[in-house]
Amino acid sequence: MTTDARSAVRETGEARPALPRAFWWLWTATLVNRTGGFVVVFLSLYLTLERGFSASFTGFLTTLYGAGGAVGALAGGVVADRWGRRSTLLAAQLLSAAGTAALAFAHGRTALAVLVCLAGLTGNASRPVVQAVVADMVPEEARVRAFSLTYWAVNIGVAVSSALAGLLARDGFLPLFLGEAVVTALCALTVYGTVPETRPGPAPGASPAAPPDGADRRRRRLFPAFVGVTFLTALLMQETSTALPLTMAGAGHTTRDYGLVITLNGLLVAALQLPAGRAAARFPPALALAVGAVLLGGGLGLTGLAGSLETYALTVVIWTAGEIILAPTAMATAAALAPRHAHGRYQGAYSGAWAAAACVAPALSGRALDTVGPAALWGTSAALGALAAAGYVVILRGRRN
Repeated sequence: MTTDARSAVRETGEARPALPRAFWWLWTATLVNRTGGFVVVFLSLYLTLERGFSASFTGFLTTLYGAGGAVGALAGGVVADRWGRRSTLLAAQLLSAAGTAALAFAHGRTALAVLVCLAGLTGNASRPVVQAVVADMVPEEARVRAFSLTYWAVNIGVAVSSALAGLLARDGFLPLFLGEAVVTALCALTVYGTVPETRPGPAPGASPAAPPDGADRRRRRLFPAFVGVTFLTALLMQETSTALPLTMAGAGHTTRDYGLVITLNGLLVAALQLPAGRAAARFPPALALAVGAVLLGGGLGLTGLAGSLETYALTVVIWTAGEIILAPTAMATAAALAPRHAHGRYQGAYSGAWAAAACVAPALSGRALDTVGPAALWGTSAALGALAAAGYVVILRGRRN
């Protein structure tokens, strides 16, 4: 056992590999980048309050952002596998910085629509690349821990970003756009200078034209189904920011009430993500993902029975427990199902499922609340959580990582 491995022994006595130095540079850049990610948090308010656009046009632009994100996630993964991780990440983040700055000076609906779509595309193009780099450099047995750390950094960064954006927006929205552009560009250059290229070369003796072996063929059959189930869980997660505030408002609660209960989600992720990730890594992915999906769907399902602020807070605790189990385990599983040379494409498809859910969930949730009502919507959410859990068990049965 190496010195690094000895230093990473769990309290239980089980050794775990130390994460490489380059991972921590990437992790730090992710934390700083998300801390400076002001625009998405306040994009709707900017479009309505600062620019005076209608709610319907703002919704259209938000949908364009999500559609661009879905395309960007897929494209970023493909390009990363062909051109390399470092160059793709640098190009995506520098283009994202330029697009964010341009949004501050855009005039006219057409220009805004184009730039918002491009912002979604370039902003999301870097996400599967980051996940591919983690999958490349971290040993398989340590990936759940690494992705837990990454997910924790993202959530902490978003929470801090929301608070900072609220302060900066008092002096106008221009500092938000320019601040995010500068932070994104600096993080891109930092990662380019500190993280080596991790794209795997061909295996020794392998022919580029050689057909996939049996393990690769099985992974390729499993992965589309895995992405489909991921889309279901992503739809459920989107309800927390779309259907939940509308349901609480319909029950007589204020926006402040929603802010209080959703803040509980961020606090729980900050406090529990790392220990939960360590615990989840000890179990087969099918079990961890199934438990996470049941908690996520079940917690959301109980929203239909909630009335007081305390009961809404209880539902948040339940579905947040599912979230913190699901997110890092699913990213690690996507990496485990990918051939070693295709982490970018596979992580792009995985990220694309989340971006697609963000694109369609607002319309689906709003339509459901207007037609069948909140009770049916939240009951369906519980059923979808159970369906996703069964899907994970069927798809991943027998896998240990």
